[in-house]
Amino acid sequence: MTTPALLPLSGRRIPTLSPGTSSFPHHRATLRLSEKFILLLILSAFITLCFGAFFFLPDNSKHKRFDLGLEDVLIPHIDSPKEGKHASGQVVIHGQGGHDEHRHREEEESLRDKIRADHERALQEAKEKLRKSREELQAEIQTEKNKVMEDLKKKDTGPKPLPPVPMPKVVGVSDGEPPEPDVKEKRDKIREMMKHAWDSYRQYGWGHNELKPLAKKGHSTNIFGNSQLGATIVDALDTLYIMGLHEEFKDGQEWIEQNLDFSVVSTYLAFIQVFKLKAVQLAEKLLPAFNTPTGIPWAMVNLKSGVGRNWGWASAGSSILAEFGTLHMEFVHLTYLTGNPAYYQKVMHIRKLLAKMDRPNGLYPNYLNPRTGRWGQHHTSVGGLGDSFYEYLLKAWLMSDKTDTEARKTYDDAIEAIERHLIRKSNGGLTFIGEWKNGHLERKMGHLACFAGGMFALGADGSPDDKAGHYLQLGAEIAHTCHESYDRTVLKLGPEAFKFDSGLEAVAVRQNEKYYILRPEVIETYWYMWRFTHDPKYRQWGWEAAQAIDKYCRVSGGFSGVKDVYSSNPTYDDVQQSFFLAETLKYLYLLFSSDDLMPLESWVFNTEAHPLPVLHLGNITLPGSEPAQR
Repeated sequence: MTTPALLPLSGRRIPTLSPGTSSFPHHRATLRLSEKFILLLILSAFITLCFGAFFFLPDNSKHKRFDLGLEDVLIPHIDSPKEGKHASGQVVIHGQGGHDEHRHREEEESLRDKIRADHERALQEAKEKLRKSREELQAEIQTEKNKVMEDLKKKDTGPKPLPPVPMPKVVGVSDGEPPEPDVKEKRDKIREMMKHAWDSYRQYGWGHNELKPLAKKGHSTNIFGNSQLGATIVDALDTLYIMGLHEEFKDGQEWIEQNLDFSVVSTYLAFIQVFKLKAVQLAEKLLPAFNTPTGIPWAMVNLKSGVGRNWGWASAGSSILAEFGTLHMEFVHLTYLTGNPAYYQKVMHIRKLLAKMDRPNGLYPNYLNPRTGRWGQHHTSVGGLGDSFYEYLLKAWLMSDKTDTEARKTYDDAIEAIERHLIRKSNGGLTFIGEWKNGHLERKMGHLACFAGGMFALGADGSPDDKAGHYLQLGAEIAHTCHESYDRTVLKLGPEAFKFDSGLEAVAVRQNEKYYILRPEVIETYWYMWRFTHDPKYRQWGWEAAQAIDKYCRVSGGFSGVKDVYSSNPTYDDVQQSFFLAETLKYLYLLFSSDDLMPLESWVFNTEAHPLPVLHLGNITLPGSEPAQR
């Protein structure tokens, strides 16, 4: 789904990062740590927000409040001029006996006459329109469109100044070069793969969302809409920056400044303000997406037309847990950057609503109806549809410098239920995470669920009842299972999903589950396990995956997914996914870097592998929040 003049922080401006000047050197070592940190900070905020934004859209319809006993964060319905409200919210009519009743009847009659006249006028206009030719109608429509665009441009007064915020301690923006020559060689190879993927996109798909590497042209997918939002550019920026590919970073930065537009409104942004202010500009457009009867946002957004809706297949138009539950990190960070409490309040509303709801067996179903506030189909998964909801509970706690104890408790309770009902061990001794469907456990695990190995390891420290060792071991077992899903294929690349029944273990059965689309989740878990254990097998497994990707997925025009990992002559799907540059290659690069590059004590990676800083705020409180309790 997802960041340059920066407004003064402590009275200073970050130097403009323009080509050909000393402000943006070609060697990372010459860029001061404070400048590198702040740029990455703002870049991360921009990228993470963008990828949430591709799935949300303001809904301007008026809703009366859906009262769940929560704070009212929705836009109220509009009262008529003669109406008022008691403090309780009850509508009352102000009047003075018979005189007011007579006046009220006169006003109602006048209003009815006006409605009749408007109706007659509308009918007459419609008849006149029908007499016109198609060309005349199209010309009128275009004229009206142009008028609306001009009016919007006139109303735009440019970006509002953003307040200075206290900056966290500057750490972890080093080169991370490993001391071992063989590890450095592997890291250099990953960097070369990133350059090949980026250069191919730059040459054949520039400005499009993704790349078709065999056809050598741009690719626009349904998930991003058909518009050219440059999703690969937005998604790849921080990977380019972390890898020190500064010329490539500069190209992407300039494209965003000149081309990335979230609506018909055109806002001039200074060069170094692009990432931060565009993130805020976009965030403001997202806030109305929460104006559903429950405050649970819609799933999809068309940023140009202003039309939002949910997926029709998602349990009768429900919102999806992994979508509305994967906003917390980005929106909290926006409140921190802007001082606007609205972002924080929206995501806290979601958390409080979920806390009040009954959960079958302690599990969170994947579907929630945003109109009724009721669960949809009782399907629970740690893979697709559910995955990042659990991830963000843990990471909200980490990002808050471990002060958001409510998030940690919610995570611990959810993981306890998952372990009780979804995690099993196969006959062959492989630990896997199944899916709960209407009271039945399906013994199938998806590639997407393989991220959970890293999540368990990341959450081990701070576990209740001295279970840190248990969850680190659980993470290792999931990593082993997911490695087996790779190792049991011909290409040494993992399938989309794999079964654990009928004598088959960690193997895909259906043809439509045998594909590999450059996914990162297994490599993500390898990286977390390496950071916490330094067991060399995780680097070895990561290198095996990197070699397989380079051998079987690399083509002259970039990298492509393959349709059957069990075939020695696979066919390509001809898509270079944006997450391949954002996540897969980033995690591989970090796997072969030293631990002082993006240390986990100071950075938290969101679900698309975009880093956000741990906010070591001490006694500082986010606007709109309660003081932190340790």
